Amino acid sequence: MRNVSDKEREKLSAEIVGLESLDLNQLRARWKILYETEAPPHLSRDLLRRAVAYRIQENVLGGLKPATRRLLERVAEDARARKTSKVVPLRKVGPNTILIREWGGTRHEVTVLEKGASFRGKRYRSLSQVARVITGSHWSGPLFFGLKAPAKEAGNGAR
Repeated sequence: MRNVSDKEREKLSAEIVGLESLDLNQLRARWKILYETEAPPHLSRDLLRRAVAYRIQENVLGGLKPATRRLLERVAEDARARKTSKVVPLRKVGPNTILIREWGGTRHEVTVLEKGASFRGKRYRSLSQVARVITGSHWSGPLFFGLKAPAKEAGNGAR
């Protein structure tokens, strides 16, 4: 998103508010100017107004990040190829993030540190060490605390 002046923001807000007073044909005309194509005939007035408002904001403030565009393009391509697409968001945590996990009927809180983690007043080198203390067995810390998806099972590819 690019920085804009207060004056530009006020102008943008007024233009978006002004869309409320447009009828369906006027919104279709704005769509054609902004998207350089005819508006889909089945879109409601409300959806047209929202899409026009989005494009106006996009033109003034900037569009999606390149990574988001690539993700959407991949999902669209999978849909065209009729492939099922699984989008798993990356979960990144930084220092002072508190992770909460219930295990064995007990709620466990862990604070992520710059290097390692703090659990029950004791410092550990990794989330995996904390998961081991909680469960009594070896676990991937990020997996145990829900920061990554489990690996697919070998063999027939089932999960």
